Amino acid sequence: MYCAANPDRLVTKSEIADCCNISENHLAQVINQLGQLNYLATQRGRNGGMSLARAPGDIRIGEVFRHVEGDVPATDCFADVDNTCTLASSCRLKQALANAANAFYNALDDITLDSLLCDNSNLMNLLQPVQCTR
Repeated sequence: MYCAANPDRLVTKSEIADCCNISENHLAQVINQLGQLNYLATQRGRNGGMSLARAPGDIRIGEVFRHVEGDVPATDCFADVDNTCTLASSCRLKQALANAANAFYNALDDITLDSLLCDNSNLMNLLQPVQCTR
């Protein structure tokens, strides 16, 4: 959202961390993953930073969550390989959680990054560098 709110320039990891009150180390991992998934374009170096690699209207929130989080909640007993759970052959929890995850992602599929920012002046103001300095 920060990159979409500042489309005319490269934004830095430190300004996002300051604005959103999150760890730069954690943010670096997220930026790396979003860059590998082609949601962000990154540029290293002194004048480096990042910007969106796609138009905000082309970024679907459900798709982003699927790519980042995966399809089903991660639990050892859900692994198809090396599953040692004695309940696996009769347990319905795996399918119930898969259905819940699909419902969650499906609810996000119609939401684009653009729709989160469009006509949301309060959020846009919060995502400007002047507002983010603490």
